[in-house]
Amino acid sequence: MPAKQDPVVIKKYANRRLYNTGTSTYVTLEDLAQMVKRGEEFTVQDAKTGEDITHPVLTQIIFELENKEGQNMLPISFLRQLISFYGDQMQMVVPSFLEQSMIAFAKEQERFREQMKEAIGKTPMEMMQAAMPMKAIEEQTRRNIELFQNAMRMFTPFPPQPPQREEPAPRSESSQKDDLQELKEQIAAMQRKLDQLSS
Repeated sequence: MPAKQDPVVIKKYANRRLYNTGTSTYVTLEDLAQMVKRGEEFTVQDAKTGEDITHPVLTQIIFELENKEGQNMLPISFLRQLISFYGDQMQMVVPSFLEQSMIAFAKEQERFREQMKEAIGKTPMEMMQAAMPMKAIEEQTRRNIELFQNAMRMFTPFPPQPPQREEPAPRSESSQKDDLQELKEQIAAMQRKLDQLSS
């Protein structure tokens, strides 16, 4: 058995079978989904090459779950936005934003569950007060979206200009330095906001 702090190694064979080296048993994608829900850490390796293929396997699990009737969690608008970021200059910011947003959401979700447990057996008014964390989750989501939109604006600080028929006059060196300084300040501001989100 691996050390407690080490993730379990799952080996994937050419025939697509998955082998849990921690339990010495073959497992399915559904078994891996249950491990994730239980908070069990694991990595998936190609049995032949040893390559880490955890990311594509987790993506496959999401694909399988999304295709089960009644289990869709990813709205079409979200999927379209996510696809549009691939290859975009914002692609490097998206993973960190999504990760921090999900961490914040998970914390609020846990608080909500605890308050709902305490609400059992209470009066309707007390139960309404216990349901307040859902509004807090919605507010956190709204703030996250605003932060992300601000971050995107910082990466595109200059609005697109209409095409000009004549060649524009060359910009002075001091003007270029001012623009560069402004861009640096905007990137620094975006970093501070991301740091605030992660904290």
